[in-house]
Amino acid sequence: MSLFLRCLPALALVASVAAYAGDGKPPASPTRPSASTLHGVTVNDPYRWLENAQDPAVQAWIKAQNEHTEAVLAAMPDGKAMTERVQQLAITSTTRSSPLLAGGTLFYMQETPPQPQPQLMAQAWPDGKARVLVDLNAGDGSTAITGYWPSPTGRYLAYGTAEGGSELTTLHVLDATTGKVLSDALPYAGGGTTPQDVAWDADEHGFVYVRFPLPPSGTKVRQFDAALVHHVLGQASRSDEVVFGKSYSKVAEYRLLASPGATQLAVLANIGDGGSAEVYLRQGAAWKKVLGHEANVRNAAWVGQRLLVTSFADAPRGKLLAVDAQGKVTTVVTQREGALQNIAPIADGFLVTRSWGPDWWAEQYDAQGRRVRRLPLPAHDITIEGIAAEQGQDHALITYGGWTLPARWADYDAKSGSLRTVFEVKPAADYSKVEVHRIDGTSKDGTKIPVTVLSMPGITPDGQRPTILYSYGGYDIPITPHFIGPELAWLERGGVLAFANIRGGNEYGQDWHAQGQKLHKQNVFDDFHAAALALFGTHWTDRKHLGILGESNGGLLMGASLVQHPDDYRAVVAMVGIYDVIRHETHFTNGAYNVSEFGTVNDPAQFKATLAYSPLQNVKPHTAYPAVLMTTGANDPRVAPWQSRKFTAALQNATTSDQPILLLTRMNAGHGIGAPFSQRVGNTAIMLTFFAQELGLPAR
Repeated sequence: MSLFLRCLPALALVASVAAYAGDGKPPASPTRPSASTLHGVTVNDPYRWLENAQDPAVQAWIKAQNEHTEAVLAAMPDGKAMTERVQQLAITSTTRSSPLLAGGTLFYMQETPPQPQPQLMAQAWPDGKARVLVDLNAGDGSTAITGYWPSPTGRYLAYGTAEGGSELTTLHVLDATTGKVLSDALPYAGGGTTPQDVAWDADEHGFVYVRFPLPPSGTKVRQFDAALVHHVLGQASRSDEVVFGKSYSKVAEYRLLASPGATQLAVLANIGDGGSAEVYLRQGAAWKKVLGHEANVRNAAWVGQRLLVTSFADAPRGKLLAVDAQGKVTTVVTQREGALQNIAPIADGFLVTRSWGPDWWAEQYDAQGRRVRRLPLPAHDITIEGIAAEQGQDHALITYGGWTLPARWADYDAKSGSLRTVFEVKPAADYSKVEVHRIDGTSKDGTKIPVTVLSMPGITPDGQRPTILYSYGGYDIPITPHFIGPELAWLERGGVLAFANIRGGNEYGQDWHAQGQKLHKQNVFDDFHAAALALFGTHWTDRKHLGILGESNGGLLMGASLVQHPDDYRAVVAMVGIYDVIRHETHFTNGAYNVSEFGTVNDPAQFKATLAYSPLQNVKPHTAYPAVLMTTGANDPRVAPWQSRKFTAALQNATTSDQPILLLTRMNAGHGIGAPFSQRVGNTAIMLTFFAQELGLPAR
């Protein structure tokens, strides 16, 4: 249940009553005649005026909505106790994440709660002393590290920073041996949906990186038409030359993969977000396309001087292809049990991670693609978060965690097959008693939908357990077993948490993803409703005690769920969501990137399917809607804040119930990527307080 939207004042928000002069009713949201006509269909849009955040009337509306929401939340009697417990559970021991190995040095992010931002660390692997390379905690915590990329020997490190949740990245370079930051500062290096990436030259004198076209002086950058440019250390960024991707696509996304020693470079190029990649190899100054979209490539890694890619063409669970230096493609591992996820080199072979629904595992293969063994990890209730490895080394660092297991790092020995824990987070409470249950829902078309249910001992199905159901349903992103952390506060008081593996993710492979895309998007909403009905059918909860939670694409899931089945959910928390899908594509930068997932409204059939589920267009007047809390960030580069404004206004004017419809706008936040610790904790406290109030969670 990762919660990406954060808020600086959130810890205080639910702990004391805010000053608000209102009468308990939400601020007025007048309608203004406006409409669009697409494919002969008139789409009324009476809240279009709320799209203009610079309009003083809109600014006043945002301020009034925030004051109303803060007053309602602050009056909830459970706020103080819930906030205190969430804070206690969030203060774990030091955490580590995102490890990378380069030249015998281990690089990683380290966070010591309540430190606002993680530090970027380095140590000789495996037993060297840890050193702080980058620490951004001296400021207000709003500057975040967006990524980092060591050079082949580990001597240099490029790292990205972004401000206030904007994700618009500036690259910096430091000497990892001395800690000295070089003069290089490279702006516009990706951000938002366009991922940042860097690939160093073999001589470490420069690197290739992702960059938007440089804007004219005094103007804002347009986050389209990203290309790959080459930078020489010490050179002005405006002198960096495009080496790949000029005119490739308005919504291009790139992943750079350098071979061991950086002697070869591959590019995985995507048109938009969530689709398949084309594979290019650099051959001298030229680039050769070796695999097109028909290969349905999703991931890749170098194993020796061969590029291994996961291909889902005619293999819905995935197969491994090898591309040699000349671009010849051969099959290394055919489709087998489990959906392919990631690849990493080890010894003279490689490791792969696989999933099947909520279960994840890892396997070792030799250079010829023969399976050596399955790694001795827990069989259930964990996710393999990553593998840090270097070609030719017999050891790799496996990072994993689970519902009740915080981040753990293990040293895997490819020769013996042994796994030795080398780092683990010490949680602030005992999670070992949390019980994990599995049930199945049946979707409208008969598809089985796995649902994982978490509860404390003695909390058995009685038909009325306050329950929070979470899912996502898109962009190839699976629902995985992850550490519940502060959400233990919900379970301790008799609540239940549930997680649904609905279509749109890739936990069962690419068919599972494709069945939740474009013309099939309604499957996602049907699957989620099936998960709710399964909770009712197994008597975990009922309609008066079920809350639902989602963010971003999962916010769209929340919007569609509450307008399609308003009687089946008692409360909804929807974060940074898309609710006007009709306007998303054409009236927000990131919308064009999402066509690969949602389809385009320029196509009559897709427009018809989208109009049928788009939440804003399906709000019905004089309907008793459940309690709703929406959150958004003013600097969000991925989903327009006006999406939440328009949907809030429509629901407030339409509902006949006495349940609150609330919107909280964070003025110095974005989609939530890189948010400070206080915002993360505060957002969890607000979410749990709202659900506790609306679902009747028993007192502690």
